[in-house]
Amino acid sequence: MRGFPDRLRRVLFWSAAVPVAYLLLVRPLLLRWGATREEARAALPGDELMPRAHVVATRAVTIAAPPEAVWPWLAEVSGPDERLAPEPRKFGVGDLLPAGRGDAGFRVERAEPDRLLVLSIRGFYVTLSWTIALRDLGGGRTRLVSRQRVRCRPGVPGFVYLLLSQSADFLAVRGRLAAVKTLAEREFRRSFLEPRAGSRVP
Repeated sequence: MRGFPDRLRRVLFWSAAVPVAYLLLVRPLLLRWGATREEARAALPGDELMPRAHVVATRAVTIAAPPEAVWPWLAEVSGPDERLAPEPRKFGVGDLLPAGRGDAGFRVERAEPDRLLVLSIRGFYVTLSWTIALRDLGGGRTRLVSRQRVRCRPGVPGFVYLLLSQSADFLAVRGRLAAVKTLAEREFRRSFLEPRAGSRVP
């Protein structure tokens, strides 16, 4: 039992060190994946929907396609539906986008074609606003900036979601942004490779 105090001290040290390392090193990366400091700090439309958020996550990705080629795929961020080709989509205020099986879905709060989509969802344990902003970089490229502001209600379910929103949710959002990037770039490239309707192929 002589070494027991040393083992106990090591256990206590790592029990404190791991959470601190997560909060100081890992958590900021998860909440700002792909985004610059300027993008993370800048105000975005939709911020006013959740002024006192527990979690603010700003993520971004550059897409090799113009905003008008990205816009038709934005419905994929709430829940990919495995469409093989984009369909013309008009987002109207009050429309619901699916958020998974059994969920009420994201409500469209604001929509500006090829530029901005603001969504919200209100559950029994969480309220969330989600802004997807498209910025034309020129040269057929788009900067997509995604911001989620999350406020959890008191109680165990809200606390659990608060923890998940900083880790598991990161994987889900990153996957959806990557899906939008892949689909938009694929269809944009295909639009150049395929002959236009009615044109003659030499």
